[in-house]
Amino acid sequence: MLYDEPLIRIMGDRAILVELGDDISPRINRKVRALYVAAKDHRIKGIKDLVPSYRSLMVVYDPLVLALDSLESQINEIWNTLGDARLPESRTVEVPVVYGDKYGPDLEWIADYHKMTPQEVIRLHTQPLYQVYMIGFMPGYTYMGEVPDALVTPRRKTPRTRVPGGSVGIAQKQTGIYPVASPGGWQIIGRTPLRLFDPQRKSPCYLEMGDHVKFIVITEQELLQWRP
Repeated sequence: MLYDEPLIRIMGDRAILVELGDDISPRINRKVRALYVAAKDHRIKGIKDLVPSYRSLMVVYDPLVLALDSLESQINEIWNTLGDARLPESRTVEVPVVYGDKYGPDLEWIADYHKMTPQEVIRLHTQPLYQVYMIGFMPGYTYMGEVPDALVTPRRKTPRTRVPGGSVGIAQKQTGIYPVASPGGWQIIGRTPLRLFDPQRKSPCYLEMGDHVKFIVITEQELLQWRP
């Protein structure tokens, strides 16, 4: 549900969390994006960082420059002028993935869990056009949704200590891509050759909040021969 007005929570002495709703939905996420863009455009003196997520916006600020009550007041003023704010046009990005075997060690488990074949899991996963709701957990990590209801799958009971970079996973209604090797508890079904995070690029994150993603099946040979 989208709140009628923001719910502002104090997060320590240098940040506030502006909550705009209580679930995962495109409508709430659009409002988060709109508030994020508008807050950036206002260039409020004292704001150090803006961190958008599924349903909230974290505002990190310098309390020696910007008082808390002034920050809350300005955020509410921005919210009240949002209306049906127009956002930058979303990109649609194709993401190539090789599914199963050593690249997707949980594909068979997911198929058994849902009583379907691995090929059906792949078909269902590549069916939707996913929205990138947020970037988080680590630089470039994409949280996307939602997978078809038939693919809603719990996280692993025991997280892996190392998930290779480029791994594509499922957790509940979400799907996502690990940008670099890291620990992780999502069910891994495949791997993409795309480099999701590169600090040397002008825009380090390959995907951004608001993008739409279409997964495309490729072969292992295509993965190994991939050139960015």
